[in-house]
Amino acid sequence: MIFITGLLMWLAFVGMAKSFKKGPIVTGAGRFLEPIILYIRDEIAIPNIGEKRYRKYMPYLLTVFFFVWFLNLFGLTPLGVNVTGNIAVTFALAIITFLITQFSGNKNYWKHIFWMPGVPVPMKIILAPIELLGVIIKPFALMIRLYANIMAGHIVLMSLIGLIFVFQNWIGSSLTFVLSFAISLIELLVALLQAYIFTMLSALYFGFAVEEHDEAH
Repeated sequence: MIFITGLLMWLAFVGMAKSFKKGPIVTGAGRFLEPIILYIRDEIAIPNIGEKRYRKYMPYLLTVFFFVWFLNLFGLTPLGVNVTGNIAVTFALAIITFLITQFSGNKNYWKHIFWMPGVPVPMKIILAPIELLGVIIKPFALMIRLYANIMAGHIVLMSLIGLIFVFQNWIGSSLTFVLSFAISLIELLVALLQAYIFTMLSALYFGFAVEEHDEAH
């Protein structure tokens, strides 16, 4: 399913790129994708990373957003392919964000972790391990947030569907069906929201890593 999603993304964005070569107006699926791409650039990447440095992170942010979103949507289809409900997948995504963050970190980033300026030396010794622990907790939080939200939604939905066979009458089954349908609609929102949150937090971590600090100020 990951390969299928990757192929669909490749086809969609290659087609979008080709349409731009023909003119400034995008055609086909690009009309749906372009506003989302601009939103990620203008509302996520630039505010969190900065206008000078956001460009090199855009490919990853766009990839991870559409990758997570499409996989979340596929998990709601009758195929039942719950990829983002697999903690190994969310772990891999979190590790990629973690590695990009650490390799992007400038001297200010590492200085504020291990030897914070303007803080008394005894406090620096106490806070350094805590800050280092925070570096490890951030990708862990990314991993658990995506996994837990998607998995919890599927558990609730499957439990409601299972109640249809428990009640075995038209009143209980009908009510359960209506609830299941309502939860499915909420899950469509959650699928988009979780992709947005993962992308937003990744951009925020990248911004922390490349931020320049004016120590004199």
